[in-house]
Amino acid sequence: NVNAQKVKKKETIVIRTSSECDMCKERIEKEMAYTKGVLSATLDVEKAELTAIYKPHKTTPKKIREAISNLGYDADTIKANKEAYNQLPNCCQKGGMSH
Repeated sequence: NVNAQKVKKKETIVIRTSSECDMCKERIEKEMAYTKGVLSATLDVEKAELTAIYKPHKTTPKKIREAISNLGYDADTIKANKEAYNQLPNCCQKGGMSH
């Protein structure tokens, strides 16, 4: 008998971001809600870490990181999209003034 490999239905990843404040949290979590394959995402502002639960057959960690980068934030080793970063409010930019 051939046993089919068991396919994981979901995976969890923690991504280090350059987020600074609650506005960043709202922006990133909202984008993750619209990112194909992401089931849930929670940003810990103090740690600047995003915990995402995703379907590995629908998306990849790289695509999730790229979605964060396209918002203007660093995502692990992927640097923020410069144009998107420049569009962020000052408080959301690295070392920005807090609210």
